[in-house]
Amino acid sequence: MEPGGVADSLLSGACVLFTLAMYSTGLSDLRHMRMTRSVDNIQFLPFLTTDINNLSWLSYGALKGDGILIFVNATGAVLQTLYILVYVHYCPRKRPVLLQTATLVGVLLLGFGYFWLLVPNLETQLQQLGLFCSGFTISMYLSPLADLAKIIQMKSTQRLSFPLTIATLLTSASWTLYGFQLGDPYIMVPNLPGILTSLVRLWLFWKYSQGPDRNYQLLQT
Repeated sequence: MEPGGVADSLLSGACVLFTLAMYSTGLSDLRHMRMTRSVDNIQFLPFLTTDINNLSWLSYGALKGDGILIFVNATGAVLQTLYILVYVHYCPRKRPVLLQTATLVGVLLLGFGYFWLLVPNLETQLQQLGLFCSGFTISMYLSPLADLAKIIQMKSTQRLSFPLTIATLLTSASWTLYGFQLGDPYIMVPNLPGILTSLVRLWLFWKYSQGPDRNYQLLQT
């Protein structure tokens, strides 16, 4: 195998490994829900938005014929759907959760209908679907900024997960390189905010490492 082929394989493997590691951080929430038979202190919306994001990128990967995108996002969609089902099972107030799910799934289906029925040209489909996926991913990476402001105000990183921060940083960096390698800005650009927000979180861990929650964070890692 040529050196370039080895590097490509290593990069693809890194994308798969780091992304699955990031998705698997939800297993701790799954275990908590099953042990306590409740959803206390667990947010539902991240599961739902990540699932929608996975399904969108799965469609993009299928349209592009990219096996790495297909495998990673199919696996992610299965995991996020599992988290959602367990959450709904133990959630005492199911109506708001089901309403959120139905709304986002409805938007996703309308989007699929538009791309597959009203945009017949393959190249245009790739461009518009890639733009949608990029915008959705960027919004997911930027959405925790409000929480970061609260963390700075409280001077405590107890609301943050150190393993998830590291996994997000490695995942975003590997997909940025993967997109650069393919010359695909729809993959490369939306992962740059993931790198930025992860570095901000690491800075917060360093800045408030002497706070009262330091031992708690070390236990969480």
